[in-house]
Amino acid sequence: MKLKNSYFFTIREDVKDEDSISSNLLVRAGFIKKSSSGVYMMLPLGLRVLHKINTIIREEMDRTGCQELLMPALIPEDVYISSGRRAGFGNGMFSLKDRKGQPYVLGPTHEELFAIAAKMKIQSYKDMPFSLYQIETKYRDEPRPRYGLIRVREFQMKDAYTFDINEEGMDIAYKKQFDAYCRIMDRLHLDYKNVRADTGVMGGLLSEEFQAITPIGEDILVLCDNCDYSSNIEVAKTVPLTVEQPSKLPKEKVETPHCESIEEVSNFLKISQKQCMKALLMNVDDELTIFFIRGDRDLNESKALKLLNAKEISFADDELISKSNAVPGYTGPINLTGTKIVVDQELLTLNNLCCGANEHGYHYINVNPEDYSYDAVGDIVNIKEDDCCPNCGKKIHFAHGIEVGNTFKLGTKYSKALDLQYLDQNNTLQYVWMGSYGIGPARCMAALVEQNNDENGINWPKELAPYECAIVCISIKDETQVKLSEELYERLQNEHIEVLLDDRDERPGVKFKDMELIGIPYRITVGRGAAEGKVEFKSRTGETLEGTIEEAITFIKNEYQKN
Repeated sequence: MKLKNSYFFTIREDVKDEDSISSNLLVRAGFIKKSSSGVYMMLPLGLRVLHKINTIIREEMDRTGCQELLMPALIPEDVYISSGRRAGFGNGMFSLKDRKGQPYVLGPTHEELFAIAAKMKIQSYKDMPFSLYQIETKYRDEPRPRYGLIRVREFQMKDAYTFDINEEGMDIAYKKQFDAYCRIMDRLHLDYKNVRADTGVMGGLLSEEFQAITPIGEDILVLCDNCDYSSNIEVAKTVPLTVEQPSKLPKEKVETPHCESIEEVSNFLKISQKQCMKALLMNVDDELTIFFIRGDRDLNESKALKLLNAKEISFADDELISKSNAVPGYTGPINLTGTKIVVDQELLTLNNLCCGANEHGYHYINVNPEDYSYDAVGDIVNIKEDDCCPNCGKKIHFAHGIEVGNTFKLGTKYSKALDLQYLDQNNTLQYVWMGSYGIGPARCMAALVEQNNDENGINWPKELAPYECAIVCISIKDETQVKLSEELYERLQNEHIEVLLDDRDERPGVKFKDMELIGIPYRITVGRGAAEGKVEFKSRTGETLEGTIEEAITFIKNEYQKN
């Protein structure tokens, strides 16, 4: 591509309304442009990178025997009602009606349609296994779009689905897809971890995520260097400390004026926050539910919902709280009425705790498990950094990640909902076993920029850069330089090297900065040495070399032959 008459621009200053390194650099480099909140244009340079990512994805999917198709984005709402997921997505779906008043949605995901397509083929056990995939645009009405391409309302997704006769077959298909995902992540040069995750609205038997490690990541990853344990914090098990407890003391009501927070209570009573019970007054499916956890811990809402087999959780309002005798700031489990009481399993291993007395200005101290009753108990808290690893007992640590891929063992969840059955060898109807697998190509692009940048701009892995080499003509008024640049441009194209010729009437410094900003891996400069047939060439971060056109071409070719 020659820049002089092409669609190419860069922005010198940071972009004010972009809140991540990747979105700022991608906008400044002219790869993307925000059109509205959570919706981006994919401009020519960005689309070239996206195509390269998708090519890798397609190659690895095809290698597994997965066949590509394309599903519609405009889907009758009844499809999601039939599977039971319309309520689960709630306001996260974009909804509309056609001119006849029929309700439609813009597809947030396509399990249902793939199950319907599979039903057209599947009659008996002889029709499986098989797998299908697509790269299609999805739509989700995110309440808080942010971080550029990481949290958006419109995005591309590669989603694949496998269909098998039983759980064993599903496991085999899952392993093939999982291995393909590992190859994709490796070929994309992402620094990633695979972690166990919550199945969430997708449901099913197992969920695993491919997380690109980066400080801006929205997900907290729980990692153990000793045994390679890895999990999303949403599902990481919390192991209560096995510390010898002091002898139990009789509970006592004490005055705690103006002490409503855990910090205020612990400071006033001169005790550790670990010796306090924290009360969280929550609305769970429109029912008041009060959770009690150790004072220094945080409630894990995913665990809480799973324990109670509930759908939604939020903070309770005053009207809901008034149905109980709970006193905000002074709530405790002793003699608590009018609410469901849920305690974290760790509290039952601790003696002599402090909790609210359900009376303004008062708390109990020396509270022990036998002093209160509860409706449910379980692991409902987030694991903390330096807690014990659930596998080996060593200390865990945290990292942040961007979820760029996920894999699900769906089992028979969708086949039962959509009546996807087959006749087995005994001529008996059985439900099909499914797997679901997703990758976000644009998220991969953003994660790559988060992981590969410096003070000058983006530093793409050479296989994914929009162009492999840039030729910078220092002076377009110098006929010798222009002629040599054109010759070099033609020869590189003949060598099947993706080349960009900067033939703009700009200062050399502007051209160099632009090539570094957009992340071109190799640069050849045609300047004063052109009269002697000499050029300068370098990698983006390497030293500058000087030589002939042949030497420059050989350098570029050799670099691309390296692993």
